[in-house]
Amino acid sequence: MKFKHLGTTSAGGYSVNCSLSLSCSVSLLPYLPGLLTAVVGAGIGGSAVAHFLQQHFGPRVQIDVYEKGTVGGRLATISVNKQHYESGAASFHSLSLHMQDFVKLLGLRHRREVVGRSAIFGGEHFVLEETDWYLLNLFRLWWHYGISFLRLQMWVEEVMEKFMRIYKYQAHGYAFSGVEELLYSLGESTFVNMTQHSVAESLLQVGVTQRFIDDVVSAVLRASYGQSAAMPAFAGAMSLAGAQGSLWSVEGGNKLVCSGLLKLTKANVIHATVTSVTLHSTEGKALYQVAYENEVGNSSDFYDIVVIATPLHLDNSSSNLTFVGFHPPIDDLQGSFQPTVVSLVHGYLNSSYFGFPDPKLFPFANILTTDFPSFFCTLDNICPVNISASFRRKQPQEAAVWRVQSPKPLFRTQLKTLFRSYYSVQTAEWQAHPLYGSRPTLPRFALHDQLFYLNALEWAASSVEVMAVAAKNVALLAYNRWYQDLDKIDQKDLMHKVKTEL
Repeated sequence: MKFKHLGTTSAGGYSVNCSLSLSCSVSLLPYLPGLLTAVVGAGIGGSAVAHFLQQHFGPRVQIDVYEKGTVGGRLATISVNKQHYESGAASFHSLSLHMQDFVKLLGLRHRREVVGRSAIFGGEHFVLEETDWYLLNLFRLWWHYGISFLRLQMWVEEVMEKFMRIYKYQAHGYAFSGVEELLYSLGESTFVNMTQHSVAESLLQVGVTQRFIDDVVSAVLRASYGQSAAMPAFAGAMSLAGAQGSLWSVEGGNKLVCSGLLKLTKANVIHATVTSVTLHSTEGKALYQVAYENEVGNSSDFYDIVVIATPLHLDNSSSNLTFVGFHPPIDDLQGSFQPTVVSLVHGYLNSSYFGFPDPKLFPFANILTTDFPSFFCTLDNICPVNISASFRRKQPQEAAVWRVQSPKPLFRTQLKTLFRSYYSVQTAEWQAHPLYGSRPTLPRFALHDQLFYLNALEWAASSVEVMAVAAKNVALLAYNRWYQDLDKIDQKDLMHKVKTEL
């Protein structure tokens, strides 16, 4: 494999002549005195793993973070009328413990909550409407669906109770080399099986009615994943947990967590596209050559540890990243992602479409949908990332900023269906989540001795906190492998081990 750019590459103060090819002689390299680490991707996963790596390895670790776009990844904002609004992940669950820790560590604050009512739209009418009274909401759920919502809650709580064990395991330094090993340690074969059976299948088994699944569960899954109740049960349960707890977001924008962690870590952010990772070795240690390109040209550097913290899949440009010199070769990471389009529309809602001819009487700030209408998943009257004490949500008859989530870009006719008129439309298109069911097996975190794939975990479930959990796992895995502490990797019966360590 040839370089397009002729020159030298830096390896921790040493230069290696690579003017002819990547297969230059590495035997001449002295062993690196520092611990050089490359992280590919500066989203929440890459930012968090940089922080955790420094936390475990200490000041000797030097971290380069490669990012071809902007820091934050799928945590991003869009400016409308000089105000910034979330265009990526908008909020976090109260049980997102790593994210809570990051906010405290960085001196950030939770954004003030501006309460708004929610409803589920079925295409012709609302199938469920929230009121301002908690007991009335419970009565309506019971009246329409019996005890299905209680059975759902019990099912979700059981899953979350087991998943929360991961924080205890990580606090004791345990790590997992594959997603299946991690899931098995939390919920044994139950969690692994939940990645192979659908949400609908699992809920029907515990007595949840089909009508409740069609009306409520599907609406929540469409809002979070853009997918249906045919998706795997484990990912679905994590999504449904997020719909039940209290949610929060970061004052000033959720992406501040990423930039804050990178600044705290003193990571060297390199704005470039990584094109390949090539395996070399020196003095019995694996050494990885990371090749990248930017507006200056092509170059490369050598590292002891490499973390891929961006999705690797067939329909993503990141999949152009190639792995060279590995025996056996690193397999193609098969699978597709679910495209999601977020449109921020500044305009007047067409409340008549939802059965409210008088816009002043329209009571909802958040609208979820069942499978019909199919052209949009959610519609939210959103607040800016900076909320002053005097801020109030716009009245339904006023022009407001609405966030529309849809599987494809909205046509003008579809915008006219949802809005009487509008001043502006700005969009962000995301490869937001794995298309669950498009991959036959769960991937591994460890691709090679010190080469890791952080985003492997989102093939089990996908959220900002899941990426933070994966980041902690990869940092611990790298640390335990580096110091050959094999008793801390892929251990069985961890609940018993953790109890005996207390």
